[in-house]
Amino acid sequence: MYLKSLRISNFRKFGTKNNVIEFVDAEGYEKYKCSERFNIATTTTLIVGKNNVGKTTVIEVLDKLINRERSFKAADFNFIYLRKLLSTYLSEDEELAKVELPCMEFIVEIGLDKGNNDLVTNIIPLMLLEDVRKGKVDIKIKYEVKETEELKKEIRNLFAQKYQTDLLFNKFLELLDKTPYVVNYYNKNNQQVDFKLKELIELRPIKANNVEGDRCLSKAFNKIVKYRYNVLLNKGEKTLEEEIIKINRKLSNSIEGKHTKPINTTLKKIVSDDKMKVQLRADLSFQKFLDDLVKYEYVEKDISIPENQFGLGYTNLMMIIAELMEYMERYPDDSFNSKINLISIEEPETFMHPQMQELFIKNINDAIIALLEIKHKNVNSQLIITTHSPHVLNSKIHSGNTFNNINYMTVLNNYTNVINLNDEKIVPDGKNGEDELRFLKKHIKYKVSELFFSDAVILVEGLTEYTLLPYYLEADENLNKYYISIFNINGAHALVYRKLLQELRIPVLIITDLDIKREKWEKGEDSEDKRNGFQQIGSLKNRTTTNETLKYFNDNNDNIEELKEYIEEDNIIVVYQGKISYYYATSFEEAYILTNYNNDILNATLKKLRRNIYKDIVGNEEYKNNRKNSYKWQCKLEKSKSDFANELLYRILTTDKEIPELPKYIQKGFNMLAKKLEERV
Repeated sequence: MYLKSLRISNFRKFGTKNNVIEFVDAEGYEKYKCSERFNIATTTTLIVGKNNVGKTTVIEVLDKLINRERSFKAADFNFIYLRKLLSTYLSEDEELAKVELPCMEFIVEIGLDKGNNDLVTNIIPLMLLEDVRKGKVDIKIKYEVKETEELKKEIRNLFAQKYQTDLLFNKFLELLDKTPYVVNYYNKNNQQVDFKLKELIELRPIKANNVEGDRCLSKAFNKIVKYRYNVLLNKGEKTLEEEIIKINRKLSNSIEGKHTKPINTTLKKIVSDDKMKVQLRADLSFQKFLDDLVKYEYVEKDISIPENQFGLGYTNLMMIIAELMEYMERYPDDSFNSKINLISIEEPETFMHPQMQELFIKNINDAIIALLEIKHKNVNSQLIITTHSPHVLNSKIHSGNTFNNINYMTVLNNYTNVINLNDEKIVPDGKNGEDELRFLKKHIKYKVSELFFSDAVILVEGLTEYTLLPYYLEADENLNKYYISIFNINGAHALVYRKLLQELRIPVLIITDLDIKREKWEKGEDSEDKRNGFQQIGSLKNRTTTNETLKYFNDNNDNIEELKEYIEEDNIIVVYQGKISYYYATSFEEAYILTNYNNDILNATLKKLRRNIYKDIVGNEEYKNNRKNSYKWQCKLEKSKSDFANELLYRILTTDKEIPELPKYIQKGFNMLAKKLEERV
């Protein structure tokens, strides 16, 4: 039995749609007994997203439902939901009996597997026959009003006060906080049952930033040692306890002779010993022994380092491992099967440098293996990690070789949206889908995992765009307030990302090239053909493209004669060159030259990189010749795109001359991207 999913409704930023978190599917979950078979990456649920999207809320809900039922407050309600309810009450005051009262709802889906049958007894009150057949049980939990009529009466009284809107809402919150609420459980048929989630699930939350004070590790490991000590005492092991008693007796006797008697003799001369007398004695305990007498140090290359001098990243990692150790210590082998066991680790990347974050899942994997081997235990705990680190995400995808069990969270229209990723959803179309999925997993690791944390993404297919566009983004007042990632991916590979980008639902701008197919003579490659080479293209009639992205979005048709100005599909915008100064460019470089053929910065760059060609084309500063020879320039710059981009950027940043403009198709893409971003707010 395992936690399969959690639906959160009307709690904080969660609404009633896109609100299901899916957990690792533990059906057929083997209990790993040997380290060679244990891979925590494939058995870990990852909850990933930017700050303030609701990642911690998921753990908070589980913690409240399992450990702190009475901690729900009015402030936990989704405020948009409450304002809508309040508006409904105002418009239907006479019909208040018919409207909904504020309620939070949670549906915990439990998966049933063939093992762990002893857990079934914990859930029998909620099970129906169809649940057994389907292999899952839904537990509906409602945080709802205890006395509905009383609250309706109070709401009417509240309206009678004629408060202004904002003050009315605050008074409404105060009323809800004073109103008795209860947590009720229901089965799939909406029949109320007597049940508590803590009877079925055990949650051990490990909070973010556990590094508190210079002796936090001492305190953490003290808890483990103390627990082991108490276990030994319960088993009748009294050796250490007897030694502490002996030490106390010996110290007390010494203190009595050397200190207590002289002090009392002095006091007796001042006041009667019937009225004042002191007793000094030793008071050593095991806890004091741990706190004050045991010194915790790190050893690095045989050098002992005090605890407070070790790096915060390693200390944070050790704190997580210490909590895992305590968790393992407190649960004997058979106890692991008495409940569904959840371990949540919140934002483990705190204080860790990128390489340590990248290795985090491996480090935790190795630690758990070691703990299991020492304790001779099996594993059926589900691990949940919340993170906003692309490196931890990399670690999960690369170590597990899958996108499964990743919950990507974002905010749309002020509501948390949960997107459940898996390999099946993002496998690219076509016969090479599986190969491209493998490429995607690798490419994510090395290139673009940060797209999960971006406000928007721009995909380009050339080094020049990749180098120059960050400058133009920074100068764009509509876009520079957003975190926009630019990735250099060629036209064919942009398609590999299409389904993943659609799943993530973030705005995407693909800047690609017309890639007009030319004959050899048009490219100046056929020496026997007497027609002119480096042919400028002024019409798309009967022209085709070699660009796979354009073919795909053009109904798999390579004919581009009637291609639209741009393509828009859901959250994806595709832009490409149109007609610029009489001609159709076939690359970004050509489009840039056609747009800025008479710009001083561009001309200075071309002259420096290709002095002889520049002299041949431009002659006596006839800049318009650049326009007539844009395709020739593209061909001549083919092997020096990096130099072209860097020289341009250097001159743009270091001169006060007029900055070259972006080609219109890219500026159009920027404007459309800005509009999509504004619509998401």
